[in-house]
Amino acid sequence: MTLGPVMVDLAGPELRPDERELLLRPEVGGVILFARNHVSAAQLTALVDSIHALRTPALLVAIDQEGGRVQRCRQDFTVLPPVRLLGHLYDASPREAREVARLFGWLLAAELRACHVDLSFAPVLDLDRGVAQVIGDRALHREPEAVAVLGQALMLGMRDAGMAAVGKHFPGHGAAVADSHVAEAVDRRGWGELLDDIEPFRRMVDAGLPGLMMGHVIYPEVDPRPAGFSFRWIREELRGRLGFDGAVFSDDLSMQGAVSGGGPTGRAQAALEAGCDMVLVCNDPAAARRVVADLEGYTDPAAQLRLVRLRPRRHLDWQSLRAFPQWHTARERIAQLAAPPGLVLDPE
Repeated sequence: MTLGPVMVDLAGPELRPDERELLLRPEVGGVILFARNHVSAAQLTALVDSIHALRTPALLVAIDQEGGRVQRCRQDFTVLPPVRLLGHLYDASPREAREVARLFGWLLAAELRACHVDLSFAPVLDLDRGVAQVIGDRALHREPEAVAVLGQALMLGMRDAGMAAVGKHFPGHGAAVADSHVAEAVDRRGWGELLDDIEPFRRMVDAGLPGLMMGHVIYPEVDPRPAGFSFRWIREELRGRLGFDGAVFSDDLSMQGAVSGGGPTGRAQAALEAGCDMVLVCNDPAAARRVVADLEGYTDPAAQLRLVRLRPRRHLDWQSLRAFPQWHTARERIAQLAAPPGLVLDPE
């Protein structure tokens, strides 16, 4: 059985019988986890193992674990600060910021890999344009150079822990005022004005970024469709001009920013036709089942190969990780990053 094109979610901390049935469908290729799926490190490991055991090759298990506001796993995990603090450190010392960002990426990925999670949809590569509240301190910096440098360091840290990075949200969500989770997000700038936003993605692609997630933002001066449904953005710009040969994920097709793509199946088909390798359908079980059923027989061997290349390489188990000197070093340095000036925190 190959990896299908749909990534779905789960209701709680254990697999239900109907979810097992859905995950056995060949159209499903992955599972995305949320905070509702996490109780403890031991429970999360058991859940992920139960997902992986269903099929060969195993389904990809992903999560949004960025730090700050977007950290699905907290119990037993290091609570990571927003990555904006790496940007502040970069302003003071670019060299030190690169070092800390690599530790940050390693710590984020190593703890997830200790629970056998395959992927985190990170790092965020959007520029902070000061208008997109949904991005805000999830952005590393306002300058393309800083985002590219810190993004590469985070990617290398994740790679050190055996996890492939999946940057987001191409070609950049930072100048769209609306939150694409709840509204149609539009960026009316012309092509020339978008080049700075694209630059961190270009630099990350050149550095070997393994995966990218599209954004549900419409750039009407370039294409009237949201970027995740756009042949122009995915096949011509990302695959063509930037030369990206990694895996492309849609953002969640249940988001309000995706409604212009039609119904659930129409959105999935539009994203796949535009060039996405895997589409996410979250927080709407009925829609997920409909999409899976309607995509029966869908196959894309090239996409499957790109997805398989995202599989992690290694991991430490939770007990070994906590005894690993680098885990303590990373936690201490990240605690220092998050501490107010003059305050020393004990990461334990």
